[in-house]
Amino acid sequence: MFRPRVIPILLLKKSGLVKSIKFKDYQYIGDPINAVKIFNDLFADELVFLDITATQENRCIPIEFVKSVGDEANMAFAVGGGIKSLFDINNIINAGSEKIIINSEAINNSNLISDAAKEFGSSTIVVSIDVKKRLFKGQQVYINGGSKSTGIAPLLYAKMMEENGAGEILVNSIDLDGMMTGYDIKLIESISKEVKVPVIASGGAGTFEDFKRVVIEGHASAVAAGSMFVYHGPRKAVLLSYPSVGELNLLSYENLNRHQSPSSRSLF
Repeated sequence: MFRPRVIPILLLKKSGLVKSIKFKDYQYIGDPINAVKIFNDLFADELVFLDITATQENRCIPIEFVKSVGDEANMAFAVGGGIKSLFDINNIINAGSEKIIINSEAINNSNLISDAAKEFGSSTIVVSIDVKKRLFKGQQVYINGGSKSTGIAPLLYAKMMEENGAGEILVNSIDLDGMMTGYDIKLIESISKEVKVPVIASGGAGTFEDFKRVVIEGHASAVAAGSMFVYHGPRKAVLLSYPSVGELNLLSYENLNRHQSPSSRSLF
């Protein structure tokens, strides 16, 4: 059965994993390599690691950390954080990461995405788009850990990144980050319908139904989450989890189509 990928996103701060709410209020949740071991046992599709302080500290995600993940992970993984050059990308790929994720530098260096796509292939390059609603100005793309607005609308930016050679677009809602109330369906849909590359939905997932909704209504190619895979129960005890095989099968296009109206079935 073909289905969208389900991807845990893990935030790296210093040497530990943290979880955020609206890109702030960070809570320590544990050791990153231990998390990889747990997700190995849970048979996760992919993993994403984002070093959230790398850009502000003017450095790249540590290569030794990438090697440690590569040595342990049984699944494909991608990393991001402070990546600024083809040299950085080459080192990260050689360390074991299948994909690299670029956020701020896609704006700061207009040639990086196109040069990287030519050098390493588009399938290796993921552009992360952090989106936040700005008062009276609508939704805009933010960089530098969500602290600086670019003034660019997310759909326009996604098209630009696709034209530059990005192989995937990771769309994250800052306003919904950590809220566990559901994705920004309209945001995901607006981009998914206008670009041809896969769109990964992120920011706000709290239940398995949120996955289904963003695939059916938002046309997401993959679903990503942090809090949903990290917290358990109303008191948010830290307990890493991942959907069962049975739940994942419910995300197959075959099963999703079965529950859609005839007019919707052509979407899958």
